[in-house]
Amino acid sequence: MKTLVCFGDSNTHGTPPMRKDDEKNRLEYEQRWPGVVANFLGSDWRVIEEGLPGRTTVHDDPIEGRHKNGLSALPMVLESHRPIDMLVIMLGTNDLKTRFSVTAADIACSAGKLVETAAGWPCWSDDTNPRVLLVCPAPIAEVGTLRDMFAGGLEKSNLLALQFAEIAGRLNCEFLDAGTIVTSSSIDGVHLDETAHQALGTAIGQKIRTLNQE
Repeated sequence: MKTLVCFGDSNTHGTPPMRKDDEKNRLEYEQRWPGVVANFLGSDWRVIEEGLPGRTTVHDDPIEGRHKNGLSALPMVLESHRPIDMLVIMLGTNDLKTRFSVTAADIACSAGKLVETAAGWPCWSDDTNPRVLLVCPAPIAEVGTLRDMFAGGLEKSNLLALQFAEIAGRLNCEFLDAGTIVTSSSIDGVHLDETAHQALGTAIGQKIRTLNQE
């Protein structure tokens, strides 16, 4: 059985669109995109969810805590689940929060730092062929309950796909633009609804299946 690790934020955790900013709801396993991937790939794959709401690429969150830093958490995750056959990284949305004041290029470079770290970590079933799929998150919408938290993030989010694609090309890792597949919910402008999780999980599953047939 091959091992796939899905490393992300609340949209990997399965947080549904929030009508109140203090909700702690979660979609059921089979509704979340990693669960959809697991169903798509079948019994040959073990799919591990590592989605933390609020997780950033490389930043300690001054409000929500240092544990939101994806770069700090990644080595622990990789060693916990080794040997790994494939890693999906989908982070960057939380970097758009006003409190971080970073550019789209900064966010893409930070995502690239995650890819570089993972590719060089001794966790792979085939150390000569680390398999990382970098997924650019869908653009946000400055609406609803999280509008103020992400003020100014819409324009930057629309630039991420091009920046992420360039980073993926430079690092020779696989790439998928979630924004071509799903749209962030108009309820809070950030999270994916169940229909979007289904579409994204199917697309990621198809991508992984194709890559492993090569």
